[in-house]
Amino acid sequence: MSPRSLLIAAAAFGLMALQAPARADVDPEALVEPVADYKLYVLDNLDAFVSHTRDFTRAIKAGDLERAQSLYAPTRVYYERIEPVAELFADLDASIDAREDDYEKGVDDPDFTGFHRLEYGLFKQRTTDGLAPYARRLMSDVDDLESRVQGLTFPPARVVGGAAALMEEVAATKVSGEEDRYSHTDLWDFQGNVDGSQKIFALFKPLIAEEDPAFVERVEDNFAAVEATLAHYRLAADDPEAGFVSYEKVSDADRRALVGPVTVLAEDLSTLRGKLGL
Repeated sequence: MSPRSLLIAAAAFGLMALQAPARADVDPEALVEPVADYKLYVLDNLDAFVSHTRDFTRAIKAGDLERAQSLYAPTRVYYERIEPVAELFADLDASIDAREDDYEKGVDDPDFTGFHRLEYGLFKQRTTDGLAPYARRLMSDVDDLESRVQGLTFPPARVVGGAAALMEEVAATKVSGEEDRYSHTDLWDFQGNVDGSQKIFALFKPLIAEEDPAFVERVEDNFAAVEATLAHYRLAADDPEAGFVSYEKVSDADRRALVGPVTVLAEDLSTLRGKLGL
């Protein structure tokens, strides 16, 4: 069997164990393929995440400040895309992606690790000195995450709910610029969240498109509005890999312009589980 066929079979088995009934007009078996395809998406992003994290942490351990700074944002994108699944492992999510505000002693707290601890050193202190232990811990945590996800049966309700959760996070904390407060690479994170949310919506859209075409059109229009705003700040319009300008250069007007469609997206996508009977 192909990897996709194996995942479809595993997803079907997992759905058999669901206790909550789906809506009468949504066949539970119809959820099998999108859940399996989403797991493939997550595994592909995890594979890239591991590879990019390895390069990122090697640059830190080698003392190459400029390279480490340049790899920070593009490495995080893969995590931001799959955050709904990563957050199933609260211990790893905390050690990989917690912010200094989550700790009583802030940046001086010994439990503060992960990307944002490294961000503080690389962009605030502008040095790699003393960061090697944090780099090794990050690499270990990312490897652990990949290992745990391999054998995970994806809960359909969690997968579908992830579309809204990603947009809610952008609206609640990221538009303010507090996520990447030292590197100002927030737009990379926005794009990762949007990518992940769009993927979930695209996979499950066929199950609701005929019943509620107006909903589908509204969600797609708002995704397009967010993408258009992000595109305005790309370093190269024809090269998505080139990334974005510093978030400091995003005007207040465009920050406000992002809030509207992101908030509406979060609200609309929060109804997706109900539409699918989850």
